Amino acid sequence: MTPFERADAALLPGFRRVPVQTAEGQIMALVGGGGPPVLMLHGDPQTHLCWHLIAPWLTDRFTVVLTDLRGRGESHMPGVTSGHAAYSKRRMAAEQHQVMVALGFERYRLVAHDRGARVATRLALDHPEAVERLCVMDIVPALDLYDRVTAEAAQDYFYFFFLTQPHPRPEHWIAGDADGFLRDLLCGLGSEAPHYADEALALYLEMAARPDSVTAMCECFRAGIACDTTDDRESRDRGDRIDCPTLVIWGENGVIGRHYDIPGIWRQWASKPEFLPVPSGHFVPEEAPDAVLDRLRPFLLAA
Repeated sequence: MTPFERADAALLPGFRRVPVQTAEGQIMALVGGGGPPVLMLHGDPQTHLCWHLIAPWLTDRFTVVLTDLRGRGESHMPGVTSGHAAYSKRRMAAEQHQVMVALGFERYRLVAHDRGARVATRLALDHPEAVERLCVMDIVPALDLYDRVTAEAAQDYFYFFFLTQPHPRPEHWIAGDADGFLRDLLCGLGSEAPHYADEALALYLEMAARPDSVTAMCECFRAGIACDTTDDRESRDRGDRIDCPTLVIWGENGVIGRHYDIPGIWRQWASKPEFLPVPSGHFVPEEAPDAVLDRLRPFLLAA
């Protein structure tokens, strides 16, 4: 049994592992439960394991699909591409939709955190026919993040600017202490460090420290400040809106919660927004799972 399989068995019992071949590569998915489908997308530098305190409590009513986004976990890892296009959230969103269609789901509910929430936002904008309900956690869209940044926010979110530097500059610097850099990201974005499951934290650190994973992370952030902001600006200029019910959750002690007007920003993007601040830092699914579940479950069950 691989470390991935052991962690899945320990933290997500009852979920089956389903590798899905897409047009560009393989995406690892875990599927559990039965009922209407819910796709859950993780943040960075994590994997599908970030949902282990939430996903099992949804399987009595839903078919829950957890995936590793490209560049993370057991999914394929494109390298450096022109314009960082391989990690545009538009392209990643299209790939996640391919996964759901391959599993037999044309329409589904969508729950996502951090990097995954950026993918989910683009998926809801580009494929509105597919997304019945959307929940995003602890983000604002890339365009708003960069356009509205203050010196104080940039200090707290330093890596949004460090990781966007040209290849291979940040990769080279991170290689000097990848474990230390990643631990800072995982434990330093709130008023206190989250308590992670040992199996999850070990895999987050092991997989994210690999050179191809570091490049994937950098390319994803480079895409964020480049093609993702361009796509967001074009959507905003067209007046595109997310028309499905949208639940926006954020950690009150996180960087986004401290520095951005989250309700004000999301009212510009979503026609039917609901808002829930929770007592946590950035890593909401593992820091405040009970508060999330109390609101998320009825939100997903609503007609």
